Amino acid sequence: MLFKVDAERMAERRKPWTLVASGAPLQGDILVRTDAASAEQCLEACLPRLRELGFTLPE
Repeated sequence: MLFKVDAERMAERRKPWTLVASGAPLQGDILVRTDAASAEQCLEACLPRLRELGFTLPE
């Protein structure tokens, strides 16, 4: 899992936060990714998808 903020996109007033989950334990070529305006928005977008894939994550 990669969770980052991009200073260049922040300066351009674009969505600077990125969350990417891939590889084991995800099966095959599954990739969960989002770009958002905040870390919280990344989590709001990705956590439901990870739960759908069978991960147990805190609320």
